[in-house]
Amino acid sequence: MGSLASENGEDKLSINEDRAMRRREMARTMKNVRSRLGAPENNHTTFDLERQHLFADTRINAAYAVPLLALIVAAISILWVSPLYIGAWFAVILCTHFLMVVTSHSYEKAPSDQKARIYWRRRFAVGDLLYGCSWAGFFLLPRAPEASDGFVIFHFATLLIVVAMNTMQSATLPKCLLASTLPMTLVVTGSFLRNVDPIHYTLAAMAIGAQGFFFILGNQLLKNANTMLEYRADKDHLIVELETANALSDEARRRAEAANTAKSRFLATMSHELRTPLNAILGFSEIMKDEVLGKMHNKNYRSYAEDIHGSGQHLLNLINEILDLSRIEAGRHELHEEPLFLDDVVEECGTMMKVRSKAKSISLFHTLEPGLPKVWADERAIRQVVLNLLSNAVKFTPVGGEVLVKVGPTSDGGQYVSIKDNGPGIPEDEIPTVLEAFGQGSHAIKTAEPGTGLGLSIVQALINMHDGDFSLKSKPGEGTEVIVSLPRARVMNYAPDVVWVDPSKNSPDDHRRKSNSA
Repeated sequence: MGSLASENGEDKLSINEDRAMRRREMARTMKNVRSRLGAPENNHTTFDLERQHLFADTRINAAYAVPLLALIVAAISILWVSPLYIGAWFAVILCTHFLMVVTSHSYEKAPSDQKARIYWRRRFAVGDLLYGCSWAGFFLLPRAPEASDGFVIFHFATLLIVVAMNTMQSATLPKCLLASTLPMTLVVTGSFLRNVDPIHYTLAAMAIGAQGFFFILGNQLLKNANTMLEYRADKDHLIVELETANALSDEARRRAEAANTAKSRFLATMSHELRTPLNAILGFSEIMKDEVLGKMHNKNYRSYAEDIHGSGQHLLNLINEILDLSRIEAGRHELHEEPLFLDDVVEECGTMMKVRSKAKSISLFHTLEPGLPKVWADERAIRQVVLNLLSNAVKFTPVGGEVLVKVGPTSDGGQYVSIKDNGPGIPEDEIPTVLEAFGQGSHAIKTAEPGTGLGLSIVQALINMHDGDFSLKSKPGEGTEVIVSLPRARVMNYAPDVVWVDPSKNSPDDHRRKSNSA
């Protein structure tokens, strides 16, 4: 049995270590992703496929914008160029443009493994070169002899617009950007340099400068695209990690639910297996200690029987508390609610605690606000709550101390039960531990007070099932006060004329109705 327990302990330890390792790895991964998200100056990855997709998508979205621009340029150029030449050029520009659109559509429809092949980039580069040459052909169209210098300015403006448009379309692929803009810039610069006028030299210099500017702008757009793609990749990676963490969490939850189910079955089985021999132990030990069948001439035997009976009672209480908490946590504890006077339950519990309080010369004071209506609650659960709180108060109150029990209305129309003692109190940092299952404060450990540490956990669970509130106030040397309250919805025939009294401000002498002192 001991070896089995040790093996189970080692298995649990290894499982906890694995879970802790996964949590640390997950935290490290998320930290790295966040650091990359906050550091865009890191070296960018190529993202070739993503940039090719952006290039093709931009071309497809501009399928109708480019012909519209070409139509506007052609319509204005009729002022200086023969319509025949303009019509032929317009047909060429439409063909090269729609060739690029068809190529982009083919790329989008291609399988993923084919998109990664390099010939697609070559097709895009060749298509953009033809597209740029078709625009460059516009600047080579013969103009009429009577054309003014306004045609030169129109050429330069058209160059700037088309180069800017191609920069926006081809920025994600630098080779395509040069192929679509450089032919136009070279042709326009050459045509300007054939004239000896200063204005033509100036426009030629500006054309070269514009080409350099838009090339730099294209590089910046490429960096922005890489940054955006890197952020997107990091976001997708983070989403995958979060989904993995969620899957691990769901798996851990399923394991916890399975373990909880196994625990409930184990407790149900063990309760039956333990209670059967325990009832015999309690029954026979009680007969022996009470000397029902005759006097026991050896006092030690009678003392042993009393110890056996006391230990059995303690074990039975422990089993009952564990089973109660287990049923509540599993959601199997049902409330059998009925109308009852809260004060009657508290008074009955005080009577039951009278013997224990007399043994320590502790005075029990019961304070009641008059005119309290009934509440809708489970009498057994409320009795268990009050008994647990009174038992704790009597247990930790020193000899000759006082325990004050108050019942009254709350500010929102509900009812409360306050149990306050003048015991040693609980340090503030130990209160969360005391409220946990099997948790005990340092004073209980030092004084070796008997108990399992389940009382307050059961009290909180039962009060939560009644939609009530639980609060614990304590300071070292000033005692402890526990207040449990039921909501207004559980008060029957609520009387608004009842005056509310703050339980924390009343003294033991206020509204003292009963005193059970030893």
